[in-house]
Amino acid sequence: MRVDEKSPLFVISVAAELAGMHPQTLRQYDRLGLVSPTRTAGKSRRYSMRDVAQLREIAQLSSEGVSLEGIRRVLELEDEVSTLRARVRELESALADEMLNRPGRRVFAAGPAGDVVSLRAGTRLRRENAVVVWRPLDRD
Repeated sequence: MRVDEKSPLFVISVAAELAGMHPQTLRQYDRLGLVSPTRTAGKSRRYSMRDVAQLREIAQLSSEGVSLEGIRRVLELEDEVSTLRARVRELESALADEMLNRPGRRVFAAGPAGDVVSLRAGTRLRRENAVVVWRPLDRD
């Protein structure tokens, strides 16, 4: 079994203690949809570490004077931001894969005169093997 922040581990009394709240408050938040713990086959609540962190955030926002409806909206927006960030990571990864695997992608190299030359993938610049002899100019 894999345990992560979303694994349902805590019964309501333990989650309430970890969050610094009364168990009845957790039941109310569940009814309002602020924090929805996993349910067992017997319908008892099981809270994850993520749920406990969310309960603590609710307590913080509440102590700052944010209404329960405001808290619900903040949590909803935070979930949306998390989802969008994950999607951006997916798209960035897909774009990087596409750029690496796309036939005909461009490669740049330094030309003989030091200029930037655009090449097709898999090709190389022809090297110059000519010997250049340098002699100082006579200044007579």
